[in-house]
Amino acid sequence: MADSTPAAHNNVTRQLIEQLRRHPKRVVFTEGEDVRVIEAAARLVKAQAVAPILLGRPERIRALAGQNHISLDFVKITDPKTSSDLPLFIKRAENMARYRDSHQVDTEETIIRPHYFGAMMVQYGHADAIVGGNQAIPAAYFRALLHNIKPKKEVERIFGVSVIVAQHFPLLGEDRVLFLGDTGLIPEPTVDQLSTIAIETGKLASHFLGRKPVIALLSHSTKGTSTTPEALKVVAATAMAKNRAQQELLDMDIDGELQADVAVDPEAAETKLPDASKRQIADVLVFPNLDAAHISLKLLQHLAGAQNYGKLILGLSRPAAQVPRTATVETIFGTAAAVAVEAIKRHELYPDNDF
Repeated sequence: MADSTPAAHNNVTRQLIEQLRRHPKRVVFTEGEDVRVIEAAARLVKAQAVAPILLGRPERIRALAGQNHISLDFVKITDPKTSSDLPLFIKRAENMARYRDSHQVDTEETIIRPHYFGAMMVQYGHADAIVGGNQAIPAAYFRALLHNIKPKKEVERIFGVSVIVAQHFPLLGEDRVLFLGDTGLIPEPTVDQLSTIAIETGKLASHFLGRKPVIALLSHSTKGTSTTPEALKVVAATAMAKNRAQQELLDMDIDGELQADVAVDPEAAETKLPDASKRQIADVLVFPNLDAAHISLKLLQHLAGAQNYGKLILGLSRPAAQVPRTATVETIFGTAAAVAVEAIKRHELYPDNDF
């Protein structure tokens, strides 16, 4: 039987659900033949927060739900192979250069793949957000997103943000939440990419927290204690992010290069930066590379017991998220709620814009 943790059991998911009850969104799950996804969908319906769409074979999904006593009330099930939207998606795909110029690609065979079909649904307004990856290799899922969802012009490369909730971490204060980036896609970000990760993750944190976020660009060095090329790259990225925030009139507190203890522990900050004003604990941690970010994420989850939601994929014009193959029902539930709230923000910013 799948995880039966009650919905909205922490401050983060509770706030997300409250927003979604006022503005419910349609979330498509690309791998619906998974009992964890089915249970998460049922919980989202029960919370009156999301209208789930599960992609897969209806008979298989119904059998899994029946075997595990999970309600499918108000859960839509769609088989890409028999969907009435398939001819439309094929036609639209054939008009895309990447499909038109690749003579070896069978367009229909590609579009009926759930990741591709789900991405098409989101791109063309048949769903508001997409969640996938629970049964797939990440690269396959990301490829489908990149092939079918328009990128944002201001973001050079898409990247992933993990939302970490830790009720038992007293240093994190009332919110008990951290935003970690990039935890999934760019192995060695450039100065410009680190700056973009800081700014875009800061915007995400501001939306979720409802206040000015504190952003720390992390390094093995704090304010010049090391002059390695890696530390200097973080220094340059920090300066670039601060300049961009000022130009765009963004209300953010950005600092770097900082060691992790300085970013999250005021006592460590006071010891290592005695002449600095009292630091607030960071809400956003920007890592210098993918190794550092991903290793930190897994240690927080598996040793420290933190709850992970996401990765939320930033840099696309439509809300998307990837969950790991080890995801619990709670992770899938919270990730879907988070990406659906991103859809609320997108609708507010672009009510009539299909950019």
